[in-house]
Amino acid sequence: MPLRGATILQVIPHLAAGGAERTTIEVAEALVAEGAKALVVSAGGRLEKELNRVGGELIRLESAPTKNPLEISANAGRIAKLVTARKISLIHARSRAPAWSALWAARRTRLPFVTTYHGVYNAKGSLKRLYNSVMARGDKVIANSDYTARHIVQEHPWAADRIVTIHRGVDIEKFSTDAIAPARRDGLAKAWKLEAGADPVILLPGRLTGWKGHREAIAAAARLMSGGVANWRMVFAGDPQGRNGYVDELKQLIASHGLDGRVVMVGHCDDMPAAFALSDIVIAPSNEAEAFGRVAAEAGAMGIPAVGSSIGAQGEIIVDGITGLIVPPADPAALSTAISKLLALGPDGRKAMGQAARERVLARFTTSALQKATLSVYEGLLGQAR
Repeated sequence: MPLRGATILQVIPHLAAGGAERTTIEVAEALVAEGAKALVVSAGGRLEKELNRVGGELIRLESAPTKNPLEISANAGRIAKLVTARKISLIHARSRAPAWSALWAARRTRLPFVTTYHGVYNAKGSLKRLYNSVMARGDKVIANSDYTARHIVQEHPWAADRIVTIHRGVDIEKFSTDAIAPARRDGLAKAWKLEAGADPVILLPGRLTGWKGHREAIAAAARLMSGGVANWRMVFAGDPQGRNGYVDELKQLIASHGLDGRVVMVGHCDDMPAAFALSDIVIAPSNEAEAFGRVAAEAGAMGIPAVGSSIGAQGEIIVDGITGLIVPPADPAALSTAISKLLALGPDGRKAMGQAARERVLARFTTSALQKATLSVYEGLLGQAR
């Protein structure tokens, strides 16, 4: 069934700067381009302006992130009323707590219900597995990688025949070296107190949380220095999201290894394409499994070789030794060796590897491919009698 004239509601706790939130914006953009209305129920956040820019509409629900069972039930009623008031055609949930509200509202109003498994939800007991299971209860269950799809089948085998794998995508027009004016790159270098074109820049993008591998990156940097490899700067670009204790810990680690000025934390970055353009090597040394690995895909789109962990889905993006390097998680020695190899390649060697990475992203991991596949899921469900 064509989407023109339909009203699609996406439900997500916040509109911050994560992968799930960005995918929400990307799908809203595609819906509007098809002549559909794109509504988003959320408590809002940093990406509200982006949603407005693409023509989507925020329905603010401050309690959207709540895990309180009574509030989840109340939100189901609120969403059901919204379905009637706005003539919503389909609901797409992207996170567990609001997904329960959305599921109950969808069943109450007999609407098609889609879920996207954006992360790998671990369960140590039956109650947690039940809570997680809402993400497998969609009429279609979108997995954002092959790794995630396997996890869903393992945890919720009864949902296997409803899983559709749609990899996250990169906006290849936005993440392209041709799109980055030198002034943007140089301005960011100045803000970060880096000398553009001097020492190679090693970028670790991502929110400041322990599982993203910042501790391991600092230890790897210390190994580089002790091994006499000193022609580099390492940048942590990401929002601490209130984790001040972790920030203090990282600062202490940097100082204790004598890496002040060599490893720097720059906070949230509003211009990630420019950040990649400023970089020579990107690292994503996650010590927990990445359900997709947007950092590796965005680096590839920018023609920058990346180092990723062997767990999770990063190996679906990085071809070890061809488009980047794969290392074991929580292994500073292996990470240090991988960075050293990429530094030793020199600019021409890194450029060749980066070009291979870009070709792979263009072939498999674009925003347009994600948008087309997601809208196809919607069209298929809207075309079914209920």
